[in-house]
Amino acid sequence: METIVIFFAAALAGAINSVAGGGTLVSFPALIWIGVPSVMANATNTVAIWPGSLGGAWGYRRELRGFDRRVFLALILPSVIGGIGGAVLLELTPTEVFDRLVPVLIFFATIIFMLQERFQKMLNWSATHEGQRSLTGAMLFQLAVALYGGYFGAGIGILMLAALAIMGFSDIHQMNGLKNILAVIINGVAAVYFIYSGLISWPHAGVMMVGAIIGGIGGAGIARKLGRTAVRRIVVIIGFVMAFSLMLRL
Repeated sequence: METIVIFFAAALAGAINSVAGGGTLVSFPALIWIGVPSVMANATNTVAIWPGSLGGAWGYRRELRGFDRRVFLALILPSVIGGIGGAVLLELTPTEVFDRLVPVLIFFATIIFMLQERFQKMLNWSATHEGQRSLTGAMLFQLAVALYGGYFGAGIGILMLAALAIMGFSDIHQMNGLKNILAVIINGVAAVYFIYSGLISWPHAGVMMVGAIIGGIGGAGIARKLGRTAVRRIVVIIGFVMAFSLMLRL
């Protein structure tokens, strides 16, 4: 029964992450439910869900062709630094302190994503000089997202989508592909730290890895069939649901 629960929880988490992010809110509680200690559950979940992000990125490989490499390279460094820093903070910072910031961050990012076209028109970020400024701002924003991602990770997909929206990108499938690659980097460096620290429950992690990969690849295909408008609505709905559910837990 434990195997079935965590397998399907990881598959659902992988599918959710490939569309908008937030799968951690499914897979992490599942580990807690079957009795894995919270710190070990957090670390195990990070390692287990990592392949799902890789599968999601592969599922969006067609949309990533021709993507601006300058943007991609600019966001890698803050992703690596933030991922490592967040993993270290997990052992140093009281969980309840960051828990209180999570709903606000997710709610704010969802609002930005929902109103991205109005923001772009109002501030004219499509201009060349503004685009450079937005790239710098996105790098700083990505550093903050990566710090949070290395610490816990729920909602980093929506936060990264908001950053890409600020930069002027509008193709939701292309944005999801890049978001998944950056999630691979963030969770990957955090996972290495957790493995080094001996915080992983490998029997649970192995089962969840398989489920996360299947869910990640399948989720990308479903999103493509649903269309851009439907996926945008799903992103917004997931964002608000995550924010309010976390607020109720405080």
